[in-house]
Amino acid sequence: MYAQAFFVAVFGLAAIGFGVVVFRTSSMVRSALALLFSQTAVGCMFLAMQTEFLGVLQIMMMATEMSIMAIFMVMFMMDPGGLGGMEMTHQKRFSISAGVVAGGAAIAVALLADWGPVTVEAPDAEMQTRALGIELLGRSMLIFETAGITILTAMIAATAVAIPVYTLSGNGGTETKETSE
Repeated sequence: MYAQAFFVAVFGLAAIGFGVVVFRTSSMVRSALALLFSQTAVGCMFLAMQTEFLGVLQIMMMATEMSIMAIFMVMFMMDPGGLGGMEMTHQKRFSISAGVVAGGAAIAVALLADWGPVTVEAPDAEMQTRALGIELLGRSMLIFETAGITILTAMIAATAVAIPVYTLSGNGGTETKETSE
């Protein structure tokens, strides 16, 4: 029990630390990687709490999402490496005050809410995974299918935009021809 609490605390602190790095770096790519590490630490917290399905799902989903986001940033941003010294924070005072208020509200809810009694007997891991699968694939199936098709379409469109069109020229070589269609 103490080891579990220790690892939940370590991964929680890692998630918060990488979350801070997201806003402290001037590189969109480094920011995306810090966000990936932060969300992976949240997935590791799930694993430490013995919810293997949610932990692995969180890690796999964030790895895919951040990879796609990094590809889009490299393709479409003028300075994805952050070498130009861009400023990535806006409305600093409002953001800090909103974060402090939201954090205080979250802590107040966590400490003051009546969470009810701790369950005496929980279903085993197989039953929990089965119930979660039925919930996700039951009424939420259309949402997941629509999101999957939308992400696939965006990936194909981004690849199509990024690849130059090559045509054969009259002299036997190849030359790049950008189409404006």
